[in-house]
Amino acid sequence: MVSPSGSTIDEAEAFLAAHPEIVAFDLVLIDANGIARGKIVRRHELLAIYREGRHLPGSILGLDVFGEDVEATGLVWSDGDADRRAWPVPGSLRPLVWTDPPRGEVQLTLFELDGRPMGADPRHALAAQVAAAASEGYTPVMAFELEFYLLDRSEVEAARLPLTGERPMATQVYGLDALDRLEPFTRDVYRAAEAMALPLETMISEYARGQYEFTLHHRADALAAADDLSRAKRMLRAIAARHGMVASFMAKPFADRAGSGMHCHASLAGPDGANLFADPEAGQLSPLLRHSIGGLVERIEESMLVFAPHLNSWRRFAAESYAPMGTTWGVNNRSVAVRVPEGAAKTRHLEQRVAGIDANPHLVAAVTIAAMLEGIAGRSEPEPPVTGNGYAGERDAVLPDDWRAAIERAAESEFLAEALGRRMRDVFVALKRAEWRRFAAEITALERIAYTETV
Repeated sequence: MVSPSGSTIDEAEAFLAAHPEIVAFDLVLIDANGIARGKIVRRHELLAIYREGRHLPGSILGLDVFGEDVEATGLVWSDGDADRRAWPVPGSLRPLVWTDPPRGEVQLTLFELDGRPMGADPRHALAAQVAAAASEGYTPVMAFELEFYLLDRSEVEAARLPLTGERPMATQVYGLDALDRLEPFTRDVYRAAEAMALPLETMISEYARGQYEFTLHHRADALAAADDLSRAKRMLRAIAARHGMVASFMAKPFADRAGSGMHCHASLAGPDGANLFADPEAGQLSPLLRHSIGGLVERIEESMLVFAPHLNSWRRFAAESYAPMGTTWGVNNRSVAVRVPEGAAKTRHLEQRVAGIDANPHLVAAVTIAAMLEGIAGRSEPEPPVTGNGYAGERDAVLPDDWRAAIERAAESEFLAEALGRRMRDVFVALKRAEWRRFAAEITALERIAYTETV
C-alpha cells in the first residue's frame, strides 16, 4: 500500500544511514489533548513502518487526559477496539540527543484501513483547513509562542536555578540574570533543538517567578508549525526531567501568578509567497487582515473549548492578567483577544491570544484558520479596535462562564463541526464531558474545610 501520508522508504533509509548510533525510535501520535501517545520500537522495525504502516488501536485517540478509555467517543467497545493504520509524517524523523542509548522519533498520523484520514486525528483536522485555504489561493503562515513553568520535582514551587542552586523569589519579567543561571538546562535545550531542526528562538523570563517563554520561528506550513510546538513541549519535559525539574504546561499552576498562554501568530501568503496581510498604506490594515480578525472574533466564544480545554484552563482568564476576558481586538495592545502586533508593514499579522499552552496546537490552528477563512468569505468587519485597557468598560461579547458551559457550547457548534470535522468535534466533546464528570465527582480539600464541621 502506498503511504497515504506521503512518507517514503527513502527517507527512512537515509536517516538510518546517517545515524548508525540510534538503537530505537519513539513512535509519536498526538491525541486530542495534545498528549503524545505511541510506542518505542527497535531500530530494525523502522523500515517496515515506512513500507506497511503500523497498526494501532483507534481507541488511542479516545483516551481522556487521565489515559482512560471514553466509550462515548465511539472508538472503544462499540467499535470493537478496532485497529487503524498509522503512517509516518514526512520529514518527522529526528534524533533525540538527550537519551542514552540514543533514540530517534518519528511522528505518526492515523488512517482508516482503506487509506482515508481517521476523523479523530487532530492532525487531519488541521490538514483539512490548510487544504481549504489552498483552494482559495492562500497559504497560512503560522508561529507559536509557548509559556511554561520550571518547577522543583520535590515540591510545587519554582525550580532552583541550576547554575547557582538559588530559587527565584521575584517575578523579574524580562530579567536576564535568571536566564543566565538556567545553564546548563538552556544549553541542553538549544543543543537538542538544533539536532531536531526545531526552530526554537527567543527565550525570556516571563511574568512570574519560575515562568519562561520560548518563541518558535514562523512557518509557511501550519502543520509544521503545530508539530513544532508539540515536539518542543515534549523536548522541554524530557530535558527538564534530566535536570531534576518539571516543565509544566498547565495553564494556571498557581492561583496568584500569571497563567501560561499559547499565542498563535498567523497571516496568509499568496501563490508568490507575498504576505497578503501587509499594510497597503502606512497606518492602514489590509482588507484581508480586517476580515480575518472579524471572523476570528466572531467565533471565539463557541471555540473556547479548543482554546481552553481543561478545568484548569479557565483559571487563567482574569482581569489584567495578560489573558483576554472578552472577544476583543486591538492594534499593539496586549489586553485583547486578537492583537495586531507592532512591526514592519510587510510582516503584518494577527496574534490570537486566547489559547492556553495546555491546548492542542493542531486544533487551535485549525479553528484559527477556519475562522479567518470564514471572515474573508463573508467580508466580516470587526467592531472598532480597543484602545487602552481592554479589561475596562462594558463588553458586548464575553467568554462562556466556565468549562462546562464551553463544553455544551462546543457540542452544538456547527462552526466547530466544519472547522474540525464533525467526528473530531464529537470525539473532543465526549472526552471533555467525561473529564468534567470525573472532576465534578471529586471531593476537594476546600470542600472538607468548608463543610466537614460547619453545616
